Parts: sequence; C-alpha cells; structure tokens
Amino acid sequence: MAKSWKDADVNLDLVKNQTIAVIGYGIQGHAQANNLKDSGLKVIVGLQESGASWKKAQQDGHQVMSIPQACEKADIIHILIPDMVQSKVYKDLIEPNLKAGKALSFSHAAAIHWGWIHAPKDVDVIMVAPKGPGSKVRETYQQGFGTPSIVAVFQDYTKKAWERTLGIAKGLGSTRAGVIETTFKEEVETDWFGEQVDLCGGSASMVMNAFETLVEAGYQPEIAYFEVLHELKLIVDMIQRYGIAGMYRRVSETARYGGLTRGPMVMDKDVKEKMKKALKMIQDGTFNNEWISDYQKNGKNSF
Repeated sequence: MAKSWKDADVNLDLVKNQTIAVIGYGIQGHAQANNLKDSGLKVIVGLQESGASWKKAQQDGHQVMSIPQACEKADIIHILIPDMVQSKVYKDLIEPNLKAGKALSFSHAAAIHWGWIHAPKDVDVIMVAPKGPGSKVRETYQQGFGTPSIVAVFQDYTKKAWERTLGIAKGLGSTRAGVIETTFKEEVETDWFGEQVDLCGGSASMVMNAFETLVEAGYQPEIAYFEVLHELKLIVDMIQRYGIAGMYRRVSETARYGGLTRGPMVMDKDVKEKMKKALKMIQDGTFNNEWISDYQKNGKNSF
C-alpha cells in the first residue's frame, strides 16, 4: 500500500525558516505561490522582467524579482514554468545560482526523469504534484480544504528533503486532503498516460465519436450534445464521489443494464491493447522524443 500523509502528520517547522522561490506565475504558479504565502511561508516569485505576470504577482502582494535573483536568494527553487522551457531557463538562469544545500522542486517530474535537467549532486531534488488544475488548487485552499498531491524525492543531499517536500505540500493545503508517495518515474509515466488515453485524448475522442454517430444518424446536434457531453460530467462527478459501483446503484435500471452490456462492447480488448501501446511509447521514450522534436520545430518559448 502506498505511503500517505495527512495534515496532522506534517509540520511546517523546517520550511518556515526557508525562502521558497516560485519560478513562473501561470495557472499553477499563481495558485501555489498564493497558497504558500497564505500559509505563512516566505515566498518570492521569480519571473522574466519583461513578462506579463510581473505586475500581477506584485498586485497579489508578492516580492517579485528576476529569476537569477530569486534563485540566488532562495533555499528552495520551485520550478513551475512550462515543461518545454525548463531546460533552457534552468541552464541559463537557475543553474548558475545554485549552491550546495539548496533544493530544486517541481510539480511534474518530466524534466528530471527524461534528463532535460541534470541537477548537481549537492542539492535536493523534490516534487509536490497537486492532482488538479491551478484554479482548483487555489479554490479548495480558500475553502479551507485542499487538493491532494503526490510527492517524491529524487535526490536527498541534505537528508532533509522529505521534510522540505511535505512542508511544501502542507503549505499548499494538500495534506488536508492527503498526499501519497510516488517516484519521479511513476509520476511522469502515469500522468502522461492519463492525459493521452483517458483525461484529454481519450475522453475528447470518445465524445466526438459519440456525438458524430448520433448526428450522422439524423438526430439533432443539440440533443446529441446533452446526451454525450452534458450528462457525462454528471456521471463522472457521481463516479468520483461514489465509485463506479456506486454510480451504477444511482442510475436507472436501463442505464445500468445498457452500460454493463454495451460498455465493454465499445471499449473492448482492442481498445485496451491500443492503451498498452500508448503506454509503451511513453515508457520507452518514443513519445518524449516525438514531443521534443515537434516542440523544437513548432513551439514557442513563452511563459
């Protein structure tokens, strides 16, 4: 069983005395910086001086400075800029300001796992990954609860890396909901798999195919929308709250029978084999290499 922690298991003593530099002020950066600040931690925000987020971070009450200045001042450097710019920003602006005993902190493990960033041996490398979008991380914190996180330590130079990791998780509000131990490898591979075959790619493709099937059969698009998308959220909410079995206990007899008999007919063994193929392409680096190549060809360095 996975190791987990709740709020009573963690204290903020170690991180209260350390300065946390949040690098980036996008959706996650905004939410996490504000949660950490509201938890009484010492937060500074590191940004490009020409970036659009500079004024917004200042208006939110943060001390804002350039990325090199923030990294020089910080004990913990929490990197929340987009994945594909992390390597360049790290090499140009962060690495020159690293000193022994500092911590590099992430909310996604790709840069470390795939070697986009090679951390020196004399720093901690840690991860606190909230399992939800930044807006939800902030919203649940303000409601007095929190978004659960998964946490990992890749490198423990100071022998205090877990205290730092769990302190950040508590500062974000995540220990109120609960945090679970993982590894950098497991976080990357499961995160990418979920995005591709279920959360984003799979669900969007399923909805589009179901919608097109009804419309092509002559049904009104408006009715098709309600049946294949609008009600999907209600069912997912029910599954999240009660589980799959609990959902089936709360729908009609017809919906239960149809779902149990036709669901496996549509999402059959061939679909599962394709999911396994997608997972293998993540595990062996095929997707990573494809994504890097595509980004270098078509992407834009903006954050």
